[in-house]
Amino acid sequence: MTEIEEALASFANFMWGPQLVVLLVGGGLFFMVHSRLQHFRYVGHSLDLLRGKYNSRDDSVAGDISHFRALATALAGTIGVGNISGVAVAITVGGPGAVFWMWVTALVGSSTKFYTASLAIMYRGKDDSGKLQGGPMYVIREGLGRKWLPLAWMFAIAGMFGTLPVFQINQLVQILRDVLAVPAGFATADDHFSFDLVMGLFLSVVLFSIAVGKVKRVSAVASKLVPGMVVFYFLITAYLLFINATEIPAMFRLIFEDAFTGAAAAGGTLGGVILIGVQRGVFSNEAGLGTESLAHGAAKTNEPAREGLVAMLGPIIDTLIVCTCTALAILVTGVWEGDAVGVTLTSLAYEQAFPGFGSYLVLAMVVVLGTTTVLTYSYYGSKCMGFLFGTAAEKYYLWGYMALVTVGAVASLDAVISLFDGAYATMAIPTMISTFMLAPRVRVMARDYFRRLDAGEFAHEVQDNAASRAAARS
Repeated sequence: MTEIEEALASFANFMWGPQLVVLLVGGGLFFMVHSRLQHFRYVGHSLDLLRGKYNSRDDSVAGDISHFRALATALAGTIGVGNISGVAVAITVGGPGAVFWMWVTALVGSSTKFYTASLAIMYRGKDDSGKLQGGPMYVIREGLGRKWLPLAWMFAIAGMFGTLPVFQINQLVQILRDVLAVPAGFATADDHFSFDLVMGLFLSVVLFSIAVGKVKRVSAVASKLVPGMVVFYFLITAYLLFINATEIPAMFRLIFEDAFTGAAAAGGTLGGVILIGVQRGVFSNEAGLGTESLAHGAAKTNEPAREGLVAMLGPIIDTLIVCTCTALAILVTGVWEGDAVGVTLTSLAYEQAFPGFGSYLVLAMVVVLGTTTVLTYSYYGSKCMGFLFGTAAEKYYLWGYMALVTVGAVASLDAVISLFDGAYATMAIPTMISTFMLAPRVRVMARDYFRRLDAGEFAHEVQDNAASRAAARS
C-alpha cells in the first residue's frame, strides 16, 4: 500500500504542475475576455430557464431532462464531500489563503462552464445505439473531427477513473464511524475494518438500485435532494457565523493576507497555497474538467446558449456559496489549528455551534451529498465506458463501480486523493484544448442567441409555458 500511495502521489504531482494551473485559471480568464463578459449580463435569464419558463414540450427537441434537472445532476457531482471535506483539506494543507484561490477558480470557472456546456449541446453525437449523447468526447469527435479522437479517448479513459466513488465513500464511512459507530461501541479508532467493510457493502447495494435507472432516475433523485441540502447547509452555517460574528472580519482578512504570502501553507510558499487552492477549487466546481458537459449535454434543448447560462451558475453555488460556508465555519471556530483532518475537521466546527448534535448535522449533509455525488459519477463513468467500448459495456462498468464503493470504504485517504488529483488533471487537458479550439464558434452562437432574446423572439415560449401551467392547475 505504501508503494501504491507513493506512485499515485508522484503521478498527481507531475500532472498538477504550474502548467495545469495556468491552463485552468488562465483558460477561464481567456474565456471571460473572449466573451466580453456577455453571458454574465443574462443571469436573470438563466434563472428563468431554471424555473422552466422556456422548457420545451416539443418531442423533436433533443435531450432527456430539463434545465433544472441538468443543473441539479451537475451540482450533485460537484456539491458533495469535496465541499465539506475538500475545503478542510485545502485549509489544512494550503492554509486559509487557499480559500481565496478557490474563489478565483469559481469566478473564472463560470465562464469556462458557459463555453463547455454550450459545446455539449452544439456537438452532441450518437453512441453506437443511435442515442444522442453529450460530453467532451463527443464534442471532440463531432466538433473537431475524427483525427482528434485520441483526445476524446484520453478524456474517456481518465473519466472512468476520475469519477470513481472511492473518495466520497471513504469520507462518508469515516464520519459514520466517528459519529455513530465508535460512540456506540461498534468500532474503535484502531480497529474499524469490519465496520467499514459492512458499510461499504450496504452502500453499494443501495446505490446500485438507483444507478441502474441511468440519467433520468439519477437526475430525479438529485433534483429532490440537492436543493434542500444546500438551503439546509446555508441555514446552519448562518447560525454558526452569527454566534461567531466578531471573528468574521478577522478571518476574511486572514484569507486575503495568506493568499499572497502562503505563510500558513504546508511548506510556507505562495506557489503551494495557489496550487492547493486551485486543486481544491477545481475539485469543488469541476470547471474545465468536462464532467459538467456529461450532465448538461442531456438537457432537453436545441439552444446551446441556454444550457451554457444554466451551467455557469454551478461554480457560484458550489464554490462561492457552499465552500465559503465550510471555510468560514472552520476558520471562525478555530478548529483548523488543531490536528483533525478531512471531514472530521468540519464536523468539529459544527459541534462547537451545536453541542451534542452538530456532528449529526454534518453527517446528514455528508450522507445525502456523498451519495448523490456517487450516483452522478456512476452516470459519468458509464458514459465514458460506453464511448470507448459501446453502450453494452455500461452495465459491466456499473457492476465494477459499485464494487469499488466497498473498496473506497476501506481505502487509504492519501492514495484516494492522489488518484483523483491525477485523473482530474488528465481530464482537463482534452477538455480545455477542444474548448479553446471551438471557442470562436461558441461566441458566434451566443451573440446570435442573445440578439434573438433581446428582440423578443422567444416571448411565445414563455406564454405557451404559462398557459400550459395554468391549464394544468385548473
